[in-house]
Amino acid sequence: MPGQYTRTAMVLHWLIAVLLIGQFAFGWLLDEIPRNTPARGFWINQHKSVGLVIGILILLRIVWRLRHAPPPPLPMPAWQRRAAHASHLAMYACMVVMPLSGYLASNFSKHGIKLFNTVRLAPWGSDDKLLYAIFNQTHKVTAVVFAVLIGIHLLAVIKHTLVNHDRLLARMWNGASARS
Repeated sequence: MPGQYTRTAMVLHWLIAVLLIGQFAFGWLLDEIPRNTPARGFWINQHKSVGLVIGILILLRIVWRLRHAPPPPLPMPAWQRRAAHASHLAMYACMVVMPLSGYLASNFSKHGIKLFNTVRLAPWGSDDKLLYAIFNQTHKVTAVVFAVLIGIHLLAVIKHTLVNHDRLLARMWNGASARS
């Protein structure tokens, strides 16, 4: 299909989307696990580990995006093109800030990161309650902002699919005729 994303862009988009949705749910469910318990430590380390994997995938996605231009936008009013561009930039910002702030918070806490509960990554920061609080709050606020942006993104895709019938979703979904 002309104007389609590359297969690599599609795989990264959907893989990161699925992992992020899981991380959002996981992050909010962590608050239900009693504090200062082995179970909480185990699941928080899982959350941190998956977050690091997502962070690496996001870096790969950004590098791919910088080297492979996306297809031109579909015909739509100029305000919609600007809104789409702004929301994509905001989502990319969240994709960078959220895992980075989580990683930084972990490096300024006494707990650090134990990668998939096996290998402890050496923290490069000291146990600093203020810096931990700043980065942890940034992580949480970014998650909420990102969730709202994803909701808007999904509503826009639904609108384009069901109202406009402009095959916007097919450009990111149908891998049968995708470029490499």
